[in-house]
Amino acid sequence: MFRTPVRYAAGLLLACSAAVVAAPASAAWPDKPITFVAPFSAGGANDLVARIIAKAVGSTLNQPVIVENRPGAGGVVGAAHVARSAADGYTYLVGSNGTVTNSLIRSDQPYKDEELTPVALLTVTPSVIVANPSNPAKDLKDFVERAKKAKTDRITFSTAGNGSTPHFVAEMVKEATGLPIEPIAYKSGSEGVTAVIGNQVDATSEASIVTLPLIQAGKLKALATTWDKRMASAPDIPTTAELGFPAIRIGHWAGLYAPAGTPADVLDKMNAAIEKSLQTKEVQDALRQSSIEPGGGSRASFVEFAANERERLGKVVKNGHMQTQ
Repeated sequence: MFRTPVRYAAGLLLACSAAVVAAPASAAWPDKPITFVAPFSAGGANDLVARIIAKAVGSTLNQPVIVENRPGAGGVVGAAHVARSAADGYTYLVGSNGTVTNSLIRSDQPYKDEELTPVALLTVTPSVIVANPSNPAKDLKDFVERAKKAKTDRITFSTAGNGSTPHFVAEMVKEATGLPIEPIAYKSGSEGVTAVIGNQVDATSEASIVTLPLIQAGKLKALATTWDKRMASAPDIPTTAELGFPAIRIGHWAGLYAPAGTPADVLDKMNAAIEKSLQTKEVQDALRQSSIEPGGGSRASFVEFAANERERLGKVVKNGHMQTQ
């Protein structure tokens, strides 16, 4: 059973407020290095964001911020590690879409959602739907029309595993177009992209940081980007909404989470450090070079964002029967 966004947000806010009672604040915070746990392998969008912002936050707080990669199970391994860490303000998770959807999909999540407290929205990275350059379609609309005209009975779509962002895109495309999309799970998004380049599958979707260099090199063909607006670094790629598929909408967002019970004033200081870092020219230039949009905002606004994403993507989980047993 899915929790409503109101109940989910209330649970997250309760976790935030519980921090005041659970642990005393430290006026000296931070007085030692801080760790950002990236729950995916090095080299992807999540890892890049973690490293760019960790460097800037470290300068703002005058303490080193170390990025530690703990990949596995679609981000669950890293998230579980942070959920079980000391609530002292020195360990954080650089969470992603899966942080709000994994419990909707997995029956074996080893921690409760309420054990992680939202701190700040870091970034949103557009996803790009791509095909092999040999595919004659000029964009997603043309791709759909050609498939329907040919009465194609199977369109393979590589994903980074059950519940990954490419999996959500596959299910969204299937529901929005009626095409016989068949998700094919790979171990990572990069492997899924390699499968498209090798013509082993028909299409996939992956973060702009991964796809744009390959599109520019002629190894992939862009069909559409799945976020609200065209990318400044690739303005010729239309959005799914422009092509008539507004329901195909998702971004690879990154958000900072702390163990429940972390002092509220420490979380406020970290949120302020994130906000200050995101407004620097150095960080904005580093992010936008890969078409990654800065996030920002208050802790409460991130709670609301996460709850809304859970509700919206929860419907995709249910309609696409994405749950594990």
